Amino acid sequence: MNPALKTSNIPIDIVYLWVNGNDHEWRAKREKYAQKLEAADNLTFAKFGNVEGRYRDNDELRFSLRALEKFFPEHGHVYIVTDGQVPDWFQASEQMTLVDHHQLIPHSALPTFDSGNIESYIHHIPGLSERYFYLNDDVFFGAPVCLENWFFDKGFFVSWSDEPEVIGNKLQAESTSLENASRLSKKWLQSKLDHLTLQPVSNLRKMNPKYQHTPRTFSHSPRPMLKSVMLEIECDAPELFERVRSTVFRTWNKPTIISDFVLRWALAHGLAQIIDHSHLYIATGEALEAQSLNHLKKQFGYLDFFCINDTTDDAHDGDPRLLQVRQMLNALLPNSSPNEMAIRHSKLALLA
Repeated sequence: MNPALKTSNIPIDIVYLWVNGNDHEWRAKREKYAQKLEAADNLTFAKFGNVEGRYRDNDELRFSLRALEKFFPEHGHVYIVTDGQVPDWFQASEQMTLVDHHQLIPHSALPTFDSGNIESYIHHIPGLSERYFYLNDDVFFGAPVCLENWFFDKGFFVSWSDEPEVIGNKLQAESTSLENASRLSKKWLQSKLDHLTLQPVSNLRKMNPKYQHTPRTFSHSPRPMLKSVMLEIECDAPELFERVRSTVFRTWNKPTIISDFVLRWALAHGLAQIIDHSHLYIATGEALEAQSLNHLKKQFGYLDFFCINDTTDDAHDGDPRLLQVRQMLNALLPNSSPNEMAIRHSKLALLA
């Protein structure tokens, strides 16, 4: 029996990645290793691979947890994977566990500042449920969660982004990580498809011979996952996992695999299906940010999910665009989650 069927009545766990880029000790460590990489080869950083916006804490996790409680209160255990850091508002409970990088990643492979590296380990979290959602902290549920729109009896649903199609087949230094991830997935899956009839009999699942690559990127969404499928993919493509797990920072020639390859592998093997989720993507560095936030206000409660991506890059933490995001989220999600201390001297105190 499919593990998803066996666990259909078991609560679905939640996994977040989180980092506090404002922490002085962590920043010193990041700067030290960035200088090492730049000295070795300053062309390996991915586009936007080491900007402030990638690591800045603008209280997104706090609001994402509030959205989780509002729209999916029957969720299972919550795991927050972090580099030995604790949110200043965090209140310990039996429903949430902080997972240190050292608990998942070999000591010899640390530190790493690449979320693509870190997220490749999360299916190894001890006690993690078979069905789980993986979220970056800038992703939010935006309407009551209907599990039939996220999981089916043999797999899970995924959705495309609204970004333009990915052009070309070769990895490119000037492309985003997701664009290069699409190209990497196409190459790997096409190679497997070309040799499908030559594959020896094994316990590995066979690919759909009619599978075709779609040159698009996936939406910035909560990722419904099956732990058993992740373990199967890890066995089928160990070289890709090894490749992404070798990074210290996100590099253009070793793109993320969880946000693309895993999803396409599942599509190619009948374990994922495309669905048209109602969603909204907001980039804080774009000129239309205010208009997008107003749209979010109008659509809140009807969007399956939304993402507020910090693309202010190297702007100061007090940038008005970041304050505007916090004000909007605080207005939409004013109720504290169970693991949140009362407001004291945090950023939210300025909004109260």
